[in-house]
Parts: sequence; structure tokens; C-alpha cells
Amino acid sequence: MSHPSNGHGGERRGPRQPPAGEGRSTAVLDVRGLNWASQQSTVTAVLRRRPGVVDVEVNPVAQEATVVIDPRRTSVAELRAWVTECGYHCAGQAVPAHICDPLAEPVPSGAVPSGTAPSGAAGAAPAAPAAPAGPVAAARPGAPRAHPPTGPPAQAPREGGPSPDEGMGHGRHAGMSMAAMVADMRNRFLVALVFSIPIVIWSPIGEDVFGLHVPVPFGLRQDVWALLLSLPVIFYSCTIFFGGAVRALRARTLDMMVLVAVAVGAGWLYSLVITLTGGGDVFYEAATVLASFVLLGHWFEMRARGGANDAIRALLDLAPPKALVLRDGEPVEVPTADVAVGDLLLVRPGAKIAADGVVEEGESEVDESTVTGESLPVHKAPGAPVVGATVNANGTLRVRATRVGADTALAQIVKLVQEAQNSKAPGQRLADRAAFWLVFVALIGGALTLAVWLLATDRAFGAAMLFAITVVVITCPDALGLATPTAIMVGTGMGARRGVLFKNAVALETAASIRTVVMDKTGTLTKGEPEVTDVVTVPGADQGEALRLIAAVERQSEHPLAAAVVRHAEGRRVPRADARHFENVPGHGATAVVEGHRVAVGNRRLMEREGVDLGRLAARREELAATGRTVVIAAVDGRATALVGIADAARESSGEAVAELHALGVEVVMLTGDNQATARRIADQLGIDTVIAEVLPGDKAAEVAELQRGGRKVAMVGDGVNDAPALAQADLGIAIGAGTDVAIETADLVLMRSDPLDVPTALRIGRGTVRKMRQNLGWAIGYNAVALPIAAGVFEPATGLVLRPEIAALSMSGSSVIVAVNALALKRLRLPGSAAGADRSEEAAGVAAARKP
Repeated sequence: MSHPSNGHGGERRGPRQPPAGEGRSTAVLDVRGLNWASQQSTVTAVLRRRPGVVDVEVNPVAQEATVVIDPRRTSVAELRAWVTECGYHCAGQAVPAHICDPLAEPVPSGAVPSGTAPSGAAGAAPAAPAAPAGPVAAARPGAPRAHPPTGPPAQAPREGGPSPDEGMGHGRHAGMSMAAMVADMRNRFLVALVFSIPIVIWSPIGEDVFGLHVPVPFGLRQDVWALLLSLPVIFYSCTIFFGGAVRALRARTLDMMVLVAVAVGAGWLYSLVITLTGGGDVFYEAATVLASFVLLGHWFEMRARGGANDAIRALLDLAPPKALVLRDGEPVEVPTADVAVGDLLLVRPGAKIAADGVVEEGESEVDESTVTGESLPVHKAPGAPVVGATVNANGTLRVRATRVGADTALAQIVKLVQEAQNSKAPGQRLADRAAFWLVFVALIGGALTLAVWLLATDRAFGAAMLFAITVVVITCPDALGLATPTAIMVGTGMGARRGVLFKNAVALETAASIRTVVMDKTGTLTKGEPEVTDVVTVPGADQGEALRLIAAVERQSEHPLAAAVVRHAEGRRVPRADARHFENVPGHGATAVVEGHRVAVGNRRLMEREGVDLGRLAARREELAATGRTVVIAAVDGRATALVGIADAARESSGEAVAELHALGVEVVMLTGDNQATARRIADQLGIDTVIAEVLPGDKAAEVAELQRGGRKVAMVGDGVNDAPALAQADLGIAIGAGTDVAIETADLVLMRSDPLDVPTALRIGRGTVRKMRQNLGWAIGYNAVALPIAAGVFEPATGLVLRPEIAALSMSGSSVIVAVNALALKRLRLPGSAAGADRSEEAAGVAAARKP
């Protein structure tokens, strides 16, 4: 047993704990009205001061907040009220109302037994319908609802909450959707633009720069006319700034709204005072054009970052709004939210399955690509489990609902992705703190700029005021606030659409630094079931005929190795033969008479019992056994005729996965409890660098720790209970989707499909996302470092370079647009398994949308 000495030199860690902790629960709230990234600080500051709130992470890009609470001290209803008090819209949890109640309370961590992974849906059915379980134990489902089994129940509007007809989350409730927010920003910009143009025309800029000499209407003074034109801009277009500033100050925090409100308000109020006291130099054009450019930039920015949420929006739209429930033998159409555990659903061809359940009647092919990412339909028969939001392809099914509402696989996947998107990487937490202090610095810097220009130069107050306003505007930290959330949104969304679920932003960041991947063999690199790899016959014997006789005997056996032989024969289209006088010899094999020939199929002990000499096949048998294969011997009429080599075959994509990892510069280590020969056979076949074989289940974590001691980041990929300690020990634990709940609970990253090719996919997404995060942070910090001294007029005496507030506003807004667009460019990342570099994730989330009946 050998392994390299690469790894991580830190202390060995114990198993990870669920993010919410003991006795806590997590709610993902839908928070609308966060027009600017820095506004997240208002919601964060208010909620963190409330009793029962343990932690808050607000995502202005997704318009959501992940809140960890102590359910004994607070509730979702109280959280909703507190967010509303901040001045923002909140209708409860960010889940589609046609699936479940947005005001339902999340169950404390550990209160609900864990279930099977979504991609393991083809496995055993849930033991009891009353025990809801989820695909990912880290996602804490809400409590199931019950209703009378006769007829759809009436829904009464909740007092102070959304009506039954209002959707939930992502643009379908009482608060503004992202599309409505974009439209509102556009309208405010257009009003500001329409009134700013005539203000500029009748301003000194219009005369000095454009050479315009237009008489002021109605015989008014120029400043009075500009004041009148500025009123719609200030009292409509700019109310979004003033209202946001008030909310921030009430929450005892500072954000971008404060800066813009101070800049626009200071310029306009100064001009108002000058106008009311007899006239003079005024800045109405500066205030209104500044507002216009800020609104323009953020209109474009919001349109850009709206695309960052495409993946989660697609997931939310997968669940059907209606379901056919059989009541008294008759199908009744009810809202999906009204389906209860135990209901019998009628699923017609082409329809979506409304909830997780078990097939009671009928057979059909079900397209599960929407949830698991598997593109091939899965055959369903009575007793087979089905997953909600998957598409019934042909036959009619009757499905007994076992998991509904927030307990369904889809709802929990959505929640897991939401929590990941709303979580913050260490770099983002630092950026959030920096954004707060940048606002403070901008306000102090503006005041100092005003003082310096007044005290150290002979400039007029008006000129000094323009420099101060420019400093305040150009230092707005919105680009800094958007730098990483947008990239994380796009990265986790890309992963979700391919069945790669990051549990948090730290997992995404860690994936970028992985240099060694340790993979469990059985069930991860291999299929986990026996498969015929070799058929060897004595010279002169017909291989097809020998296989026909062997398969005839094995069809009578229930042994897994026998089933593998039968599958191989059927795959080669070998003609069938009938076996008589079948005798099973426990621990040895079986014998039978096939078309007059006595055929014995089994191990060496059976051959000894039958008095069969292996002859020329003996050496070949030893060769096959030395390479880790199980060898089945066949004798016909007392003579050894053939050998069948059987082994756990590698998955079709395992070789490509290893090659992709090597292309990323990642070392691949196979960790297995199998013997060295079996492990080496698979490793040589796949091109794996290092093999650590014959490892006891309890020693896997120690082997991972040993690999970490060399200073390299290690990822562990596994699917079993015995992999959980190793997953916890690794820097990045990756659970294959068909794995057990314990493995999934412990992992940082869940692969919905049992496809090792998704491992390099996850690492590429991690690297691409971190690269965009660094680019955006570098741009945001560099922009402010360069722009601030220019805005303050430091270079004006030597170069005459002056930056007016309007240009500063355009520059600041343009910076935010660049950050958002750069993050969206991550969607062009080339991922494994996509020849043209296109994201094949459409199979995972988008195909079903086009198949809606």
C-alpha cells in the first residue's frame, strides 16, 4: 500500500456539523426592493438585533436572505414582519406557493429523519409515507400539511399576507419582481432624463459648451425655471435614493443610498437656497443629470444581474401548479400545494408528477432529467419511487404521494441551492465590511474635500461643493457589493443545472483550490455491480455455444454473478437454451442438463466435486484471478470448457473523469477496501495515479489526513456510510448522489448523478467562479483607488483635469455594470462532456419546461 505525501498540514477536523446547528432551523426569505447591493446591510443589521436570530446572509442579487433562527424564540412570520419594518417586501419563505406554504415554519435540524438522495430515486421506496425525507439532509424541510381527503380545500387569504392567487418567490408575490424592479428603474430614469435635458439646455453648460442661447419661458429667471423642471426628478425619480437612505440610517448603518441621497440632496438643496435668496450659481443640472446617470447605470446593471438567477428560476418553475388527485375513484384537479401525504395521484402521459411518491398502478418511462440530470428515461412499475416535477413519458401511472410541499426532492434542492447562493465566501464578508467603511470614508472624504478647497484655495463655495459631491458619488461601493454575489449566483446556478449542488460559497471557493482528489472505488468509479469482462474457452471450442450452455444454467440461479452472466449472454444475443434437473450447490455453483449435456458452472471446489481437471485453463484462471476478477469455471460432460471473468466494471465516464482531472493538474488517488490486485486493475484501466488498497472503513479518514499533511488541498469523493468520516476529514467532501444520507449530510458538495465526470465539472465551476470573483474585486478596488483622487481634484492644479458629478455618476454606474456582465460571462465556461463548450445543463433544468403539456 503506497501513497504520496501530499496534503494539508492543518489540524485534523472532526465531522462537519449542519449549518444551522442543534435545535436551529434555516429559513430562506424572499426579500424584495434591494435595488442596490449595499442595501443588504440594512436588512442584515436589523435582523441580527432581533431575538432568536442566530445568523443572517442577505443576497441582493437573488433578492433573498438566509436566516438561521432558534425556532423556540422566533418564527418566519416574525422575520417577515421585521423585514417589512425595514421598508422592504417579504411574503415569507422564497418557495413557490404552488408547491407549499411560504409561511410554513422550517423544522429544526435533526427533527426530520433523512431520506434518500434524489438520484437514488430509483432505489427502494420510502418505508412509510408518514416519514418525510429529503434528498439532502442538510436541507431542512418544512412540516407537511394535511387536509381532508374529500375535495380540494378552500384557501382563505392570510391576514396581512399574500392572497391564494399570488405566487411566491422570484417575481410572483406582492413585492416587486426583478422584472418589475427593472421596469421601475427604467421609468425613473426616463423621467429624470426627460427633465434633465431642458435643465441642461437652459444652464450655463448649455450656453458655454453647446452654444445654446434659448430664452427662458414665461419670463422666469433661469434658476427658477431649472428649479421647476427639477421637481419631478427630485420628488419622483430620486425618492428611491432618499427612502433607501432613511431606511439605512434607521437601521444604524450606511449604504450606497446614503451617498447618492447626500450627493443629489446637497446639490439640489444648495441650489434651492441660492434660488430662494435672490439667485446665483446653481447646480440643478448637476443634481438631475447625476441622478439620471445613476438610474441609467443601475437599470443596465439590474438587467444584467437578473440573468444570474436563471437557474434557480428554472428550478422553481419545474413543479406543476395543478395535480390530478383520485377521490372516490374520480380525478379531481387541485393546486399542487393542496396535495397531502397519502393522496393517490393520476399522472397521464406527458404530465408532470406533482409530488414524490410510489407507483401503485401502471408502467411508464419517466424523464428524471429535471431533477437528477440523467438524460435517459427511467422505467417505472408498481413499487417504484418517483420524484416530483419529473415528466411521465408514455403510460398512465397512479402514484401514492409520500412527500409533499417542502419535503419533496425538488423543494429541498431549491432550498439547498438558495442557501448556497445566499452564503458568503470569506472574501465577500471582507468586501461587505469594506463597503460599509467605504461609505463612511466617502462621506468624510466629501466633507474634507469641501473644507480643503475652501480653506486652502480661493475657489468659490460652489466649485468646492462640486468637488465634494463628485467624491461622494464616485466612491459608491455598489460594484464592491456585487463583485462576489453575482459570480456565486452564476456558479452555483450552473452547478445546479448540471446536478452539482454546492452547499455554500466556501465549498465553491475550496473547489477552486483542490489539487488532489481521492475517490472511493466501488459505486463511485465503478458501477457497484458485477459484469462479465472475459470469456475464455479451450482451443477448438465455440465461445458462443459455450456461453449459451452456461447461460441456460445461470438463468435458474438467483446469484448476482449468475445474473451478470445472463445479462452478458443476452447482450451478445446468444440463443436461449432450456436447462433441466437444475441443482444449486451452495457455496460452489450449480449443475443442470442442457440439451443432453451435463453442465457444471461454479468455482474450483465444484470442479473438484465433479472430478473435472482444468488442464490448459488452469494457468489462464490464475492470470484472471491475479487481476482482481472473480472466475467462474464451466464444464460440459466432465470436461473444462470455459472460464468467465467477472468484475465490478468501471463506469463509462470514469476514464474521461480522470483525464479531465489530470488536465486540471489534479492528482487522482483511489482509496478502497478491495485487495491490491482488484484495485490495480481498475486504476490501470482508468489511468489513476495512486492506489491505496485494503483500507479498513475506519481508516479512510486517517489516509485522507495523511494525504493532507504535504500541504495540498484534498477532495474526497464517496457514497457510503463508511465514507462519511473521510468526507468530513477532507478539505472538500463530495457525495455521489446515489449515496447514503450520512455521506450526503457530511459532504460539502452533492453530485445528483452517480457520474464521476461531475467531479471535474465541480472543480472547473469552482475555479471559474473564484476567478471571476477575484477579477471583480480587483476591478472594484482598483476603480475606487484611481477614481477617488481624480474626483477630489488632486490633479486639477497641475493638469486641469476636473471630474464633474455627472461623469462621476456615469463612471460609478458603469463600474457596477462591468462587474455584473463579467460575472455573467462565467456561463461561457467550458465544462466536461460538452464538445462545443455549451452547458449541457439544459437537460437538467430546461428541457422539461419545453415539454409542458
